[in-house]
Order: sequence, then C-alpha cells, then structure tokens
Amino acid sequence: MKVVRREEQEAREHDLLCEGAAFSDETEGRARSTEPDYLRNEYQRDRDKILHTKSFRRLSHKTQVFLAVEGDHYRTRLTHTLEVAQIARTVARALALNEDLTEAIALGHDLGHTPFGHTGEEAIARKIAQYRGLAPVGFAGPSDADRQGMLFKHNEQSLRVVEVIENGGHGLNLTPEVRNGILCHSGDLRAETLEGRVVGICDRIAYINHDIDDALRAGILSEGSLPESTHRLLGSNHSARIETLVSDLVETSAVKGDIQLSPAIGKAMIELRSFLFDSVYGAPMVRMESEKAVRLVSTLFDYYMQNPQVVPDEYHAISGGDHLRAVIDYVAGMTDRYAKERFESIFVPRSMGFDRPLV
Repeated sequence: MKVVRREEQEAREHDLLCEGAAFSDETEGRARSTEPDYLRNEYQRDRDKILHTKSFRRLSHKTQVFLAVEGDHYRTRLTHTLEVAQIARTVARALALNEDLTEAIALGHDLGHTPFGHTGEEAIARKIAQYRGLAPVGFAGPSDADRQGMLFKHNEQSLRVVEVIENGGHGLNLTPEVRNGILCHSGDLRAETLEGRVVGICDRIAYINHDIDDALRAGILSEGSLPESTHRLLGSNHSARIETLVSDLVETSAVKGDIQLSPAIGKAMIELRSFLFDSVYGAPMVRMESEKAVRLVSTLFDYYMQNPQVVPDEYHAISGGDHLRAVIDYVAGMTDRYAKERFESIFVPRSMGFDRPLV
C-alpha cells in the first residue's frame, strides 16, 4: 500500500474528470484561510465538516413526509439525505464530475429543514409574517410554486446553518462551491457548478421515488393507482424507476453538456411529482397530522417569542440581538421528538407525584 496525499489526488482529478467539472485545487477558497490538509482535498474536508455537525445528526429525527413515530420503516430527513447522496454520486461518477463536491453538497442540502418537514416550514413562515406585521404568506402545499415568496425557506436556512449557526456562531467555513450548491438545490435556482445541478435533480429523483415507496407502505397508494406514464416510461417498481431516471439523466447530460433529463422522461417525472402533491402530500391522513404539527410548531414559536429568557443564550448571541431571528433558528433546528417533548413539558399538565394518600 501507499499513502495517496492530497496533491496526488488533485492531480488525478485533472486526469480523470471532464472539462466542465469543478477541480478541488481550483476552488475560490474560503472566507477564512486555512492550511491545506495533507490527505484530504478541500471538498473532502467540507464533506467531513458537514458530516460531523449537530445539524446533520438531528436529521435522523426529522420528518420526510410521514411522521417518524408512525413506523420505523418510513424515511426520515437523514435517510432521504443519504439516498440523495448515493444517487448523486452515481451520476457524478458516470459523468466524470467531482464526486467529492457532489457528496458534500448532497449531505448538506437539507440541514436547515424544520421539525415535521415542510409543515414546520409553513408554520415558521406564517409566524415570521405575523411578527413582522406582514400579510400571511400563502402555502397550499410543499411544491416550489407554493413556497414562492415565503419568508422562511429551508434551502436558505441550510446555508445559514453552515455559514453562521454551526461551530458556535462561526459557521463551517465551507468553500463557495459547496455553499452555492446547498443554496441552489431547490426551486428554480440554478447552481453554478454541474455538481450542484446534479444534486438538485437527484434530490427530486430521490424524494419522488421514496415518497411513493412510503405511501405504498402506508396504504395511501397502490402501484396500480400511479399515472399511466409512470409505468410506461419510468418503470413498474421502485428500483426500475430510479434506474430509468438515473440512466436517462446521465445519457442526456452527456449529450447536452448540462445536467438535464430528456424531454419525455422529464415530463413523466413532472407528472408523477404532480400526482404526489395531489394524492400523497394532500391526502387526508397526511394533512390531518400536518395540521397538528402546524399548531404545535406555531404554539412553541409564540411561547419563545413571549419568553426570550428561555431561548438558549447561544441563539441570542448568533442572532446579534434579533430575538425573532433567535427564535427562528432555535425552533427550526428542533427535531420532531424534541419539539414534541418541549410542547408537552410546557403545555401538558403533569402528575404532581404526591407519594402520600390524601386523607
């Protein structure tokens, strides 16, 4: 065996990666300069920084679509993140893009997600509007169009996590390529790097397919209820659909010189995504629990706005004295489990625990 030092790894990138790839030795650098690592390139360091954060660990107890307490087999925000990273790395490797950069962006893209998924995002956005004296922000569902103009967006919060909140208010000091990819993974934003664009599309490939899988398990959907174009163009089961989408993304991107699906497959994926919004995310079972989660998050938000002394000091320090910002960061960072525990501790009566019988 031999030690493959950073310089040799960087040289290999120039030998193996395509012309449009991001090269780790050509990064635009960090806001705060640091000494190079002798084993890891800059994107590998970013990946490792993200992986060891508190925010990343908390993803294991944050909702994807179905509340984690409903069953151990449903995806969480962490398993979603890992699936995105796996799919995106496969695509990046096949296109001779920078796999390390792709993985770092994928692992960090959802760090800013709230408890209870997009439901928590909705609740916090409405509370921000209320406390700023603005008109309530419309939110009909978790689609990109529904979130336009929202005052809280998870991709922006993810960027805030890595730039400000983590490391005691100093942030992770990540490279700009990783930070841009995290910010631009959602909606109509376009990442500056091809690797960032890979993560954006693979995020959709992952959640569309695993949300179907979870909905089938929950009994909300049956395989036969999926759109006709899904079976005809994408495949008749979970693995077939992912294989079709990944293969098409790789082949089309290689020809076009940019990251995109073919028109037919892209249209089929959009149709399937729209079907999910109507049949899964808006299903009575999901909406009933989502409404409870909105009330829980909203009630907690109001409590912390009215009781600034109980918000941890670190959030006041990070916010620079902006109490609303401190509450946003604190509540957004909670896991489902911790938010429920806080709610029960504050608002649900407890037994007084008298150990002597009343006479």
